[in-house]
Amino acid sequence: MALEDRAVGLLQQLIRHRTVNPPGDERALQEELAAAFTTAGFEVSLLGRTPERPNLVARLRGVQDGPVLGLLSHVDTVLADPSEWQRDPWSGDLVDGEVWGRGAQDMKSQTAAECAAALDLAASGWRPERGDLLVIVVVDEETGGADGAIWLTENHPALVRCDYLLNEGAGTVIPHGSERLYGVCIAEKGVFRLALTTHGAAGHASMPNVADNALPKLAPLLEALATRRPSPDLTEAPRTLLSALGFEDVEALRAANPALAAFFEPMASVTFAPTIISAGEKINVIPSRAELKVDCRVPPGHGRETAEQRLLEVLGDAGRGQAYDVAWLEEVVGNGSPAASPLMDAIARFVEAEDPGARVVPMMLPAYTDSRAFRDAFPECVAYGFFPQREMTLGEMWPLVHGKDERIAAADVGFAARAYRSIALELLGSGDV
Repeated sequence: MALEDRAVGLLQQLIRHRTVNPPGDERALQEELAAAFTTAGFEVSLLGRTPERPNLVARLRGVQDGPVLGLLSHVDTVLADPSEWQRDPWSGDLVDGEVWGRGAQDMKSQTAAECAAALDLAASGWRPERGDLLVIVVVDEETGGADGAIWLTENHPALVRCDYLLNEGAGTVIPHGSERLYGVCIAEKGVFRLALTTHGAAGHASMPNVADNALPKLAPLLEALATRRPSPDLTEAPRTLLSALGFEDVEALRAANPALAAFFEPMASVTFAPTIISAGEKINVIPSRAELKVDCRVPPGHGRETAEQRLLEVLGDAGRGQAYDVAWLEEVVGNGSPAASPLMDAIARFVEAEDPGARVVPMMLPAYTDSRAFRDAFPECVAYGFFPQREMTLGEMWPLVHGKDERIAAADVGFAARAYRSIALELLGSGDV
């Protein structure tokens, strides 16, 4: 319980720092963490693109050379509207065994668990037998990481290079029949955002029959994107997950476990989400141009060619019967790490010991995290998303992320802290602990 108490207390402390991004304003929080790590004997650096938003890097050196294990998290959060919450979003209240507040799930809980595990190990006198333990707490993830993980890996690569990395992305228990599954995120989808534009001729809105309104021309394209699904493009992570679950295809999984299939399907194919539509600026003018912006996510290893192919497939007759332009606004290829590794073995052994009968399964995140910056900077780095929770299921936890009444079971904060402690001891050497 001592480790859990430490992790929960630290989470409450972190939540009470209002680090909504923008502007972030993470310095005070980072300075408190830096002081704790310095006292514990870590080599500590606070550095950032701006003084107001430093990133924390804390290293505990080992006795001899070996692998570097990085524990990564971010401490900026999205906004919260107190009027929508049952409790103050920045209270850090512990009520009925749950810690409340913005960041309780995404992802100050993981920061607290990782830091508590590292500080607990150092306080016990432990030092890695081989390699180093590296704690990396960054800013700015919620708006893309330009001041955080991306800046850090580009400007101080030697400081944060690691062989293994644990970050956010998976770990909440998934009920599957009589089994309990813990996901490990081994890959993240790429982002290929686009805009569809239709054209017409402007005119007075009182005479719509003599103008050429560009806005209605978007309707069939919008309908197709909202209702049709492209063919699958299965990559390693979803293919391995399907096999681990005992299914041959998505249809069989959907028939057996619709709730799990809802989480699985975005991993298996390109997705299109129409999000912004715009046309005229004056209500009495027929618009000559209309634009639909679409958030498109593409499995790792696939690029614009796949995105274009699936876009044409989804638009189908709607696209062939309508003239439109396509502009690609953002192109980021997805990334991933191999499913088999010593890090995966360490995670599996922890789960087996703590939750007998449960097992780990590889997953792919439909979105992306700061792991992509480390995979880009250090191609040999094995980076996984793993923050284990067993008090809430994945279906119960996910709506709380960026949502109202965000909270986490205190027991799970301790559960995760024990995981990071166990994994560090296995990969870096247990010493006398």
